[in-house]
Amino acid sequence: MAQWGAVAAEPVTGVDPRVEALGSAVHRMRRELDAYPAELRDRREAERELDVLAATVHSGAPATEELRHSLLLLAAAVGSVSALAPPLAAVREAVELFGTAPRAAH
Repeated sequence: MAQWGAVAAEPVTGVDPRVEALGSAVHRMRRELDAYPAELRDRREAERELDVLAATVHSGAPATEELRHSLLLLAAAVGSVSALAPPLAAVREAVELFGTAPRAAH
């Protein structure tokens, strides 16, 4: 487990805790999706978006707008499957740690 510095806002390891939270949530969602036995029409789309989110975590520099876009596609892909609601909520909460994307000027 990472040690927190006395003054630093990040753990001593230098990893952003928001990125760690997102990585954990994406991993959990992947595990739950893999374990879900029923046929899902958009399973491939969900897996693709989880891959996108995982790559974002590995890059260490997620863009809020891209995270929100992937979250939207992931939510649409798993629909209202109640068994996947808790891990999807965890991904949503992790994405929200990055704040809101700036709105485009009109």
